[in-house]
Amino acid sequence: MSVATTPAATAARAMRRGGIRILPWIELAVLAALVAAPFLLAERTELITLVTNVIILSLLALSFDLCWGFSGIMSFGQALFFGVAGYVVALVGRDLEFSQLWATLPLAMLVGGVLSALLAVFLLLGRKTPTSIFVAFGTLTGAYAAERLVAGWQYVGAGNGLSSIKLMAFGEYEFVEGTEFYSLALAALIAVYCMSRYLIRSQLGLVLAGMRQNEERLAFFGYRVQVFKALVFTVAGAIAGLSGALYSYHQGFTGPTNLGPGLSTTAVIYCLFGGSGTLIGPVIGTAAIEILNYVLADIEAVRSIWPVILGVVLLVVVTFQPNGLLGLVVSDRERIGSYGRR
Repeated sequence: MSVATTPAATAARAMRRGGIRILPWIELAVLAALVAAPFLLAERTELITLVTNVIILSLLALSFDLCWGFSGIMSFGQALFFGVAGYVVALVGRDLEFSQLWATLPLAMLVGGVLSALLAVFLLLGRKTPTSIFVAFGTLTGAYAAERLVAGWQYVGAGNGLSSIKLMAFGEYEFVEGTEFYSLALAALIAVYCMSRYLIRSQLGLVLAGMRQNEERLAFFGYRVQVFKALVFTVAGAIAGLSGALYSYHQGFTGPTNLGPGLSTTAVIYCLFGGSGTLIGPVIGTAAIEILNYVLADIEAVRSIWPVILGVVLLVVVTFQPNGLLGLVVSDRERIGSYGRR
């Protein structure tokens, strides 16, 4: 056997070509940790609640990653779809006494998808190609306007929000906070993640990769770039709607802050902290920030200044590691992806 065909030489060539990929191993490790969490934390119900929140908010961060990391849409309005869907399922439970998950979760996704599609028509499908700043401020304005609207609307609880939301059910079984709800949220995250992964590795994903590299050149070849952006924006809105419904059911409460710029900005931070354009990065970023938040808030010595400490940590990571935590171990080539025959 010649040196050129030894296993070591083959592995070296594969590594130079980007053949050895790290992201799948990271995905498997995160999946294993999430599956094992309820067994390892069986005696700590508050930690199971924390990890359930992480999973639900990861869906929101994932929706932003589809917008920004894969389509170049800087959306500061993901909480708009998140919050409106949460209000819808809460009102359906209150006014119609109905909370069956087989209907309310698809309804939440429909609400988020339709609302994001309407916003996409206004922001992305105009006669002139919109700038990133225009889209960012447009989505931010939508989230702010919705927050102000519900804060003064007595039918939806005004500033107090809606509390005592009817428990999500499947037949006669009701999902309460704990392992059962955790399992449902994890199943939703896995399903959405697999769908998103398939999407970005499909022909549509190839177009998105071209948009990330050179949007003007892709438009020159005849692709209607803004239509593709609007499509991804709509899918991301549906995912955010699903996240908002699960969050409302899990918390038993929804309020104006759930659809305002504050939560939208938090979703941006989750994604950038973990690593945009990777899908798994937003999940890692959400977990890191929420766990750090939980730990710092419980330390008496830093309780009064923990938001400042958290802000400094986030600022340092985003400034010195623009690709997020995953940028430390994942190459740009793997993060962007490769297509075609190898």
